Amino acid sequence: MEAVGPTTVEEIALSIGLTTDQISMTLMALENDGFVFRGHFTPDCEVEEWCERRLLARIHRYTLKKLRKEIEPVSSGDFMRFLFEWQHISSANQVEGPEALLQTIKQLEGIEAAAASWESDILPARIKDYDYLWLDVLCLSGKIQWGKFRTNGKLGSDKVSTPIKTTPISLVHRNKINYWKQIGYKKLKEETKFSLAAKNVLETIKNQGACFFDDLLQQTQLLKVEVENAISELVSLGLVTSDSYTGLRALLVPQKYKTNGGKRHRQSMAFSMREAGRWSVLPSLVSTPCTPMSKSEIEDFARIILNRYGVVFRRILEKEKFAPPWRDLVRVLRTMEARGEIRGGRFLNGVWGEQYALSEAIPMLRKVRKKELTNELITLSAADPLNLSGIITPGRKIPAHYSNRILYRDGIPVALKEGKDVQYLLPQKEADSNEHWKLRDALIQRKISPKLRAYLGKGIL
Repeated sequence: MEAVGPTTVEEIALSIGLTTDQISMTLMALENDGFVFRGHFTPDCEVEEWCERRLLARIHRYTLKKLRKEIEPVSSGDFMRFLFEWQHISSANQVEGPEALLQTIKQLEGIEAAAASWESDILPARIKDYDYLWLDVLCLSGKIQWGKFRTNGKLGSDKVSTPIKTTPISLVHRNKINYWKQIGYKKLKEETKFSLAAKNVLETIKNQGACFFDDLLQQTQLLKVEVENAISELVSLGLVTSDSYTGLRALLVPQKYKTNGGKRHRQSMAFSMREAGRWSVLPSLVSTPCTPMSKSEIEDFARIILNRYGVVFRRILEKEKFAPPWRDLVRVLRTMEARGEIRGGRFLNGVWGEQYALSEAIPMLRKVRKKELTNELITLSAADPLNLSGIITPGRKIPAHYSNRILYRDGIPVALKEGKDVQYLLPQKEADSNEHWKLRDALIQRKISPKLRAYLGKGIL
């Protein structure tokens, strides 16, 4: 066994002239001693094989080294082009329909983004002809839940907090709410407090269960505006959510656009608090001790970010607010590589440290590297998880504010907008007025559904 490598019972019996029963009993005895392992080690071999432990470890190491040498790293521009295809942002790769939206949210699960950016930029960039009703259906069906799942250690303050446009909101699968609350939880300070109205509304929801907006008005005996402000405060603290995404839309529409001389605009009716469904308390872990992530939780997180980016390395975790320390994550990634679930190697130039990728991402990387450049222009909000300026692409980091925008041409940033200022990153020889006008036009365009313009077109953007 120390000489032949992976072999079968029949081959051993034939070589030393013993019966297969004798060989099988002996191999099982050696297996109990930890001397040999059984399994399927040779490709396309369906018969169970046996191999000496140390020899199998050497073969495994040589195999990993060979696989890593087969990989040719790509440039930062090619990697961004790969990510645009991986997350269906390229025009030729966009998806459509409720089921595609569900898969997109699964890929973006756990990402914190400004509340106003989800339906103005992030989802429309990936879903062709995005319809807000698809998201409402997913929420109402119990598949998706929105909310703030990462606490900052404060339960409130003397200043009332509201879910303004920049409040970080996440979309997650409902059956994983406890997971995200657990890994995002920090011990809350008991001495902090929030408004009396918010406390009243929260106690009502806890005692009565999930409540409609009218129920809250009746139970709390508060004014309508007081209940709205209380719910805003509770949402911003990560304590409550609603059955549909309409609840968040209603909170984001500025008050001056909701009423006109005491009358509500017709086009805002679809996003009123009464259309939000029931308001309920998010699973709370305030009484649970704050403990580090377990190994199984870290492995679940590793699978999530591998599905999000295809390739994972230390620097890309700067975009992940829920990420565990890299030293803990890399141990899990090494284990997954040893099991053959992922591949390790050098996938991206200019990035130091270990890199790991899904097997299905490697052929796409090769395809993108060989693909001819087409001068495709892609605009992203700075709040998008693919805002990797200063991480993957050269230059400084662009603040992840939902109004800031970045324009890419073949994966390379060529223009950016911060506030009202537009900056062009073209080489001097390409910097002419016609080119600037074309880039500016592509930079400021937004793919907003006509049905959402009443919600996003007035004061939100």
